Amino acid sequence: MAKQVPSRKKRQASPLPAGLLRVDPHSPGSKTPPPGGSTGPEEAISALDTAESQQHRSAETGCLNGLTEDELLEAQITAKTGPSNPLIGVLVKTLQPSSPNLFGGITAFCKELDEASKEQGARVFFFSVDGIKPGSPRINGWHYASGSWKKETFPMPSVIYNRLTSRILENRPKVQQFFRDAKANYGAKVFNEKYLNKTEVFQALKDEAACKSFLPESYLFKNYAMLQSMCKKHATVFLKPVLGSLGKGILRVSALGGGSYSCDIPTLNGTSRKVYPSLLKLFNAQAGKLKTSRYQIQQGLQLVQVGGRPVDFRALVQKDQQGEWAITSIVARIAGANHFVSNLARGGSLSTVKEALAQTSLPAADHKKISAQIRKAALAVAEGIQTHIPALFGELGVDLAVDTGGRVWLLEINSKPSKNDNTALDGGSKIRPSVRRVIRYSKYLANH
Repeated sequence: MAKQVPSRKKRQASPLPAGLLRVDPHSPGSKTPPPGGSTGPEEAISALDTAESQQHRSAETGCLNGLTEDELLEAQITAKTGPSNPLIGVLVKTLQPSSPNLFGGITAFCKELDEASKEQGARVFFFSVDGIKPGSPRINGWHYASGSWKKETFPMPSVIYNRLTSRILENRPKVQQFFRDAKANYGAKVFNEKYLNKTEVFQALKDEAACKSFLPESYLFKNYAMLQSMCKKHATVFLKPVLGSLGKGILRVSALGGGSYSCDIPTLNGTSRKVYPSLLKLFNAQAGKLKTSRYQIQQGLQLVQVGGRPVDFRALVQKDQQGEWAITSIVARIAGANHFVSNLARGGSLSTVKEALAQTSLPAADHKKISAQIRKAALAVAEGIQTHIPALFGELGVDLAVDTGGRVWLLEINSKPSKNDNTALDGGSKIRPSVRRVIRYSKYLANH
């Protein structure tokens, strides 16, 4: 008996299952994709390719052996599929179609993801907020084929990796609705689905036994009385924008003696310092800034230094092919000249943990123990975040510090870690381990 094809009305009402690749049959060089989106259009083979079917398309009707394009797609959907070759969608901030760097500064990273996906039997495509159609499982995106980026229409992927690096974009109702629909209606898994803020992080970890020893005193800033109380306890106090990144907007408040205080603010060229005769005058001078944005007030730490510059440590913690947290890399970040923040964007430089510790004043006998504590803290923090914050994460950038006594502290956590922080230390490998791990975890999610 011939296989029945659902009516056009029924087909249009039924959403595509997540993970099937939809290729525009009119696009140059396109071929019919296999189920599950396991290959790109440049190397796809037809799901309907049987021994008896000698396929050809009619130029007049657009049909393939009597099937319309809708019927062909329906046949592909009902063909055998499996989660071993999932379609992975990566949501990025912006596209620059007229530029060779289609995805701006992360174009090379996107190409690495594409190569890693093909290496592991998956397929990946990239899309921006503009590629989302409210209420539709179809997504306009890009994939790499035959040496260039090609634009195609894709179905809802099995797994969505959120690489939006804009809180404003991420919080748009269109994006949040897309995430809800993807998970509820199509069974897609979304990871790194939200930004973390500093208050939420410290609130989540404060009762986590494995993390308590790593946490500096830290609160959501409320008023002058809180600043006064913290400054009585600690010689230096930091005020950090709850939603800030890259060291922007940080205030370092330090007691100078005789009742006076300094306020240091990072700039692109170094540090701007102002001295006030009292803490109240300092507060009044910064009140406008402190009232217009939410700040986290945090205990200042006496960090170890390399060449007179403070150093901290960025651990990239990712989930592996078993869905377990693992350390992918840890690098030391040395602040630039005249800076007290170590971000690369502000002149910081990278080093290995071993080399950095060797240049500090810490006893050589303690270096191995401190290095192990950094790893222990990074994993404990990642576990704590996943346990206490209701969102799915597949990777976290965990910023840690070591004080002059050798104690390890948590500084902050980034749920959209930079893809450049460990580039210089990878030895020129074509595909970084961190990129391969993203694909391995995505495949794990597609199976669970």
